[in-house]
Amino acid sequence: MAVGSSFSSRTAAAPAPQPSAASAVPAAPANPEFLTTDEAGAFLRLSPRTLEKHRVLGGGPRFRKFGARVVYAAADLRAWADSRAYGMTSDPGYVQRDSVR
Repeated sequence: MAVGSSFSSRTAAAPAPQPSAASAVPAAPANPEFLTTDEAGAFLRLSPRTLEKHRVLGGGPRFRKFGARVVYAAADLRAWADSRAYGMTSDPGYVQRDSVR
């Protein structure tokens, strides 16, 4: 190494190039209107598999199909959850089960 050379000038990293606005992918909205099965499961705190079973057997939230993709509207998930709200275990309809096991 030569006397008087600056080691720090060789180790400084060049700034990363910024993507142009035209090539940038738009960010997903903070509160999307439609959710995937995984996102809907997380929203309802249910397994995605439970939602898949509800689609086949019935009794689950309304869903939409866009080609092969299944999505749930956030409003439908909230309405489905609200329709299953009970004040106490003796409420009419609480004992009656919609699902088939």
